[in-house]
Amino acid sequence: MDSKLTKPQFPIILFFLLTFLFACSTPSWFPIKKGPPHKAKMKELLDKEVVIIDKQEYVKVLNPKVEVGNQPKYLYIPVDEYLTRREIYAIPPVRKEEVQISSPIFSKPSASTSEMEVLPESVSAASLTSLKRKVMIAHFDDRTDSAEEIFGDWLAERLAREVSQRSLQILFIDYPMVREFIERKGISPAEMETPGVLKMLNEVFGIHAVVIGELSGPYVFNAKATRAQDETSSAIVKIEMRVVDTFSGRILKSLSTQNPIIATKERGAFADEKAKGRAIDLALNELSRSLSRELDHLEWFCRVAKVEGDEVYINAGKLTGLKVGDIMEVFQVGPPGERREVKGRVRISAIFGIDASVGRMIQGKKPDENDILKPARREGS
Repeated sequence: MDSKLTKPQFPIILFFLLTFLFACSTPSWFPIKKGPPHKAKMKELLDKEVVIIDKQEYVKVLNPKVEVGNQPKYLYIPVDEYLTRREIYAIPPVRKEEVQISSPIFSKPSASTSEMEVLPESVSAASLTSLKRKVMIAHFDDRTDSAEEIFGDWLAERLAREVSQRSLQILFIDYPMVREFIERKGISPAEMETPGVLKMLNEVFGIHAVVIGELSGPYVFNAKATRAQDETSSAIVKIEMRVVDTFSGRILKSLSTQNPIIATKERGAFADEKAKGRAIDLALNELSRSLSRELDHLEWFCRVAKVEGDEVYINAGKLTGLKVGDIMEVFQVGPPGERREVKGRVRISAIFGIDASVGRMIQGKKPDENDILKPARREGS
């Protein structure tokens, strides 16, 4: 009798179990679950560096022919080409020390769809003082007869480190990476200051200013003595540079310094090398102080890189200081200094990659590519 009573319970339990499972949201592993085609494409670009130019996406890849002749280390190739031939490209993971001087990337958002939908529509807490300005220091042109490109590159990198120690508001973009990129487009580094190139640097990489410099020296002066150990050396170096605004194309500031020669006097073994090093230290110390003050006053803004459906891709993100939930006001591009009306507001819905984000419209008109975004002001401010 008992067995007859318990036998029908199994199909009832199975029915309720299946009903419960299908009533819940479909798990990610369920075989029939499908997403939009562009989302599947984004999965293939996870953690890859991508820039968007004229609505075309390019992936940064390690050049397979980098060891052959004078080939650039990295290449930018169309996304579709990468997806069909990715086995021949190897993109190394971003090293921790490279993160601060890398380009913006567009890859799969780290926030899930469910996380993106439950964000409160509060006014952004982001402030201009917490957002980093993107700056690129180009190769310093050496005016001396013994000019070496390596020395100019080294000096520019050294200046970037000095400024980074003085200011937390500056994010330096890697010049060799940008140079390789524009050369692939048939643009010479000598054209860096032309309005068209400056505009491209701002739209693609989000660069606010470019620092271009020239150096003379270091020149060494030796004073002979009766004893070799009493011989002295002094050195002098002169560095000139200008800060160019990428949005307006105008020179914001011209800076120049020359170290006091008396402060570089050295005696004994390797006195000439010590004097040169001292001269460079003094010059860079003075320049970095002046440059950091100038860069901290740059006007901050970012750009709409691409609009795809309801998603607005932005060329600024985590490294810059943007956070999920921040509200950005959208402005139409106009002449520098011209007052522009707000077109609408975008809420940052996901932070992804090294320094990029995606947002959704919460108010106003849909933005266009290259529109300008700034943090929304708090009510009453």
